[in-house]
Amino acid sequence: MPRGDVKKIVLAYSGGLDTSVIVPWLRENYSCEVICFCADLGQGEELAGLEEKAIQSGASKLIVRDLREEFIRDYILPTMQAGAIYERKYLLGTSFARPIIAKHQVMIAAQEGADAVAHGATGKGNDQVRFELSYMALDPNLKIIAPWREWTIRSRQDAIDYAVEHHVPVTATAEKIYSRDRNLWHLSHEGGILEDPWNEPEADMFQMSAAPEDTPEHPEYIVLTFEAGVPVALNDERLGLVELLERLNELGGRHCIGRIDLVENRLVGMKSRGVYETPGGTLLYTAHRELESLVLDRETLHAKDSIALNYANLVYNGRWFTQLREHYDAFVRSTQASVTGQVRLKLYKGNVIVAGRMSPYSLYREDLATFAADMVYDQKDAESFIRLYGLPIKVQALLKR
Repeated sequence: MPRGDVKKIVLAYSGGLDTSVIVPWLRENYSCEVICFCADLGQGEELAGLEEKAIQSGASKLIVRDLREEFIRDYILPTMQAGAIYERKYLLGTSFARPIIAKHQVMIAAQEGADAVAHGATGKGNDQVRFELSYMALDPNLKIIAPWREWTIRSRQDAIDYAVEHHVPVTATAEKIYSRDRNLWHLSHEGGILEDPWNEPEADMFQMSAAPEDTPEHPEYIVLTFEAGVPVALNDERLGLVELLERLNELGGRHCIGRIDLVENRLVGMKSRGVYETPGGTLLYTAHRELESLVLDRETLHAKDSIALNYANLVYNGRWFTQLREHYDAFVRSTQASVTGQVRLKLYKGNVIVAGRMSPYSLYREDLATFAADMVYDQKDAESFIRLYGLPIKVQALLKR
């Protein structure tokens, strides 16, 4: 029996086992047309053969949009400029990918006259929240369908059996070890042996980065150039955002940069273990942070640090399309005007070592900071400053006596 009055659904589609099975399941349970939408965020070869697979699965069409530049410009860069890192390590590669997918999914629903949207996120994870809060913010009238919270499929083997029964072309096997999410920013790994946090990741799991023992025996230097907080050049060669990030991924990956192993707190209340590869992103975060240390005044830098934690939580928890993020972005953008200059990085066996930074807006003055003799700073002035600065502490101590 049909589960609701739905005529047309736009499904966020990757071509993997889950979303391939969702197509016939939606047709069977909602008796409606299914349009598949795939966002090209830099997953590369995973896009090959998607249209044929979607049509064979029962979709009326597949729509693919190249969103790589928009992804970097409007989602990655604002998050990096905010300095947002979730739980000390995670550079949010999956978190900010979901809102851009949802945004275009809602746009396609309007263009195609669809009255519902669907996603393949499970009821245990964060992605269901990220998708659905985005749908609500962008078009609250759309019906939201989450098959993992409705169907009786409970395992990978169940999904494979369903695919075979419904003649869905999938190459998946029950022996697939890891659940992965890939885009231009990162590659995440979950499941399999990673579900025991005592287990070390297997060497052949990593796909974007070389093992430390396989990296070059000599360090490599690179120079990143920023203009108003935006990376514009690598080693003095100006590059577009997509090509720049691709180059940084290759450089960082060669030196085992950007691997993290994290036991994180999911929004739904459980802990999960994920291993992430973010080579180019780690280089960008490091360089951007170092340039800010040179050009931002103390109070602004400290204010940004406090916002960074809240920004990371907001992005991780799926609240991208909110007024609060817009307010944060307005502040962060205003701090980036002077974040112009160059940072030199030394890459060596998993380490990103800052080897130099310079900017025409630098607030660093060697004549003030020097330990050599100088004529611009009277050290006697510090005595009165310390006396006033420590006055509350002195008063408390006198009271105790």
